[in-house]
Amino acid sequence: MNYPSSTIRSEARVPDLSYKGFLKRNLGSRFLSFLAGVFSILCVLPLIAVLAYVLIKGISTINVDFFTQLPPPPGGQGGGVGNAILGSIVVTTIAALIAIPIGVGGGIYLAEYSTGRGFSQFIRFGTNVLAGVPSIIAGVFIYGVIVSTRILFGHTFSAIAGGTALSVLMLPTVVKTTDEGLKLVSNDLRRAAYGVGASRFVTISQITLPKAFTPIATGVVLSIARAAGETAPLIFTALFSPFWPNGIFDPIATLSVLIYNFSAQPYDLQNQLAWSASFLLVVFIFALNLLARWFGRMANK
Repeated sequence: MNYPSSTIRSEARVPDLSYKGFLKRNLGSRFLSFLAGVFSILCVLPLIAVLAYVLIKGISTINVDFFTQLPPPPGGQGGGVGNAILGSIVVTTIAALIAIPIGVGGGIYLAEYSTGRGFSQFIRFGTNVLAGVPSIIAGVFIYGVIVSTRILFGHTFSAIAGGTALSVLMLPTVVKTTDEGLKLVSNDLRRAAYGVGASRFVTISQITLPKAFTPIATGVVLSIARAAGETAPLIFTALFSPFWPNGIFDPIATLSVLIYNFSAQPYDLQNQLAWSASFLLVVFIFALNLLARWFGRMANK
């Protein structure tokens, strides 16, 4: 059958697929893309402004004495925040020693032993609620349980009380990341271990936990980063000390509480030390977040 030449030409016509910027939908898309970019910059701008301001105000006093000397008395000269740096390390270490074993153990129970009903649902719900509890509530709780009762061999404010308060804040992150990290491990590995006669304990300790090490470590680092910057719980528990730490059962200086105290004093040197301590604390938390991102990238490989 013969078709008219005009019909053949219309069927063979190729549509124009080139981008037309003047079309209404393309103009709207470009406007929305520009708007999204502006909002993204506005989201990051406060972070950049805070980091830049703290850097400008705090870096001028960073020297050897800043890391090795005690804070000066009001109106004094020189000095540093060496005791607060050491105290922050001590308190954060105590918190990690309490929160990591309990949190990892709770995550293992949720992922490996629980049936997903009853008690395990209660634990997940409680963990989610605890993650949203204000940090000052943890401080007041530990103050009522440990500090005011003098339950720790008659001591009140102490480094161990501060570490316990910070561990309460760390627990939800450690539990949730451990639970989710173990869920990412393939069940085929568990079945293979059970198939060769391995017990559940051996399977968890030798196969699933090492396989989920990276996401668990990421959660641990993030929880430490959160605890290191808290102030309110430490005011109620560790208090403050202008001297070097005497032990974990005595009041102890920390960077966050030092910043809180010195920033309110009417002395330029104390205010400057508060800015420098803020800079050091921001750098420490920033480094922990970079470490957590590195662990996250390792998990995705």
